[in-house]
Amino acid sequence: MKQPEALQQGSKVFKGQGARARGFLDEFKEFAMRGNLIDLAVGIIIGIAFGDVVKSLVNDVIMPPIGRLLGNVDFSNLYINLTSKHYDSLAAAKEAGAATLNYGAFINAVINFLIIALVVFVMVKQINRFMRKPPPPPAEPTTKDCPYCFSTISIKATRCPDCTSQLEEAAPAPQ
Repeated sequence: MKQPEALQQGSKVFKGQGARARGFLDEFKEFAMRGNLIDLAVGIIIGIAFGDVVKSLVNDVIMPPIGRLLGNVDFSNLYINLTSKHYDSLAAAKEAGAATLNYGAFINAVINFLIIALVVFVMVKQINRFMRKPPPPPAEPTTKDCPYCFSTISIKATRCPDCTSQLEEAAPAPQ
């Protein structure tokens, strides 16, 4: 079977592109294996897993006691029905395809966000504490005391401006 003319021309265009494609793939491989990208991927995976843990914490540990204190309220089932028909639960309204405003799910999402934001804040604060920069080294002295009158003079001075004593040698200039 003969190839269409467009495919024949296309194959001519891509001849000689193999070396360039290999160079591109090598460059991509170098980029993908760079340490920061691997660290980012690991961070995203851990973040997703952490999000699931926080979601379970909010839905299964925090919200049930709060709902109990508020009169056995199930926050995940709180909604406003935007249709004229009555539904006994959010699941029944969704099954019927009714338009609903799910403010209970929004409350859960806000609490999830606040917990994750708090944990990230504490982690960044601790990391910054451990990564504090050491104090800068003390600056090179720019003055010295005259050995005769003990007045403060420039480190470059060869004669004291107060007692006019000749100083033995000038100290090397700070760099």
